[in-house]
Amino acid sequence: MKVIDLIKESKSTAFSFEILPPLKGNSIQKVYNVIDKLKEFDPKYINITSHHSEFVYKTLPDGSFQKVNIRKRPGSVAIASAIQNKYGIPAVPHIICKGFTKDETEYALIDLNFLGVNNLLILRGDIKTLEASQQNPELYHDHATDLQQQVNHFNEGIALDGSKIDGIETPFSYGMACYPEKHEEAPNMESDIYYLKEKVKNGAEYLVTQMFFDNDKYYAFVDRCRAEGITVPIIPGIKPIVFKNQLTVLPKIFRADIPEPFAAELRKCKDDAEAKEVGVEWCIQQCKDLIAHGVPSLHFYTMMASDSVYKIAKEIY
Repeated sequence: MKVIDLIKESKSTAFSFEILPPLKGNSIQKVYNVIDKLKEFDPKYINITSHHSEFVYKTLPDGSFQKVNIRKRPGSVAIASAIQNKYGIPAVPHIICKGFTKDETEYALIDLNFLGVNNLLILRGDIKTLEASQQNPELYHDHATDLQQQVNHFNEGIALDGSKIDGIETPFSYGMACYPEKHEEAPNMESDIYYLKEKVKNGAEYLVTQMFFDNDKYYAFVDRCRAEGITVPIIPGIKPIVFKNQLTVLPKIFRADIPEPFAAELRKCKDDAEAKEVGVEWCIQQCKDLIAHGVPSLHFYTMMASDSVYKIAKEIY
């Protein structure tokens, strides 16, 4: 079933969450443990992040270095299929531009379609650890809107080389990302919303926000999108703080402001355990306020925070 339909048909604020594939060499049971913990809250879908390979330098016996390309986590295709078949919950793999060639993307789409995984989240992906060779525009998409066009063509039965693809009985349904506090590379919010409108015009059925901690910024962003004619659901992306250093780390990495009342409480914390408690309490109040404002769904980022997400969901669901 399409994510957009699950959201629209939910009689109350829907619950969903995002997980990471396990590191190479680890069991998928780690993923199952998170799902088993959170499934009591009736998740409408589960997102699976995607991670490109990275170049690292391996020390050889003679003391020299060899440059090798490694992928630290398995692909989201297998994880998505495993989750969907084990739990019967729609899986939503992330499909990203960076670090994946257009050909690799096409084969991932073919595999997902064969496996009956028909929901996607289309993203650009992180470029910070990529080398120039991994950003060649002839091989890789530059932007999420470029990747979106490839998915649209695939849905129409058109391969990268222009040949026909048969057997696409269920076209992909997908969402895309948005940024209540502006994408870090956008010159201004007007430009950011211009491209957001393009995403929706070209087929994005819903939008999921980057994490934020200030609901007023989310509400202002939604109002601005509606004024610009963007009518699709805009789902809040929620991340509970679990470490004291995230007070400074998260704003730096994700360009998300932490409101002063929240920051002041985190500064009082003596250790991570106290910061985790403060993070849960803030997130509970944040989610209750969002629900009171009628948001269609809440989407939780569980990386290093599944215990906190459980406590929050137990309180609000």
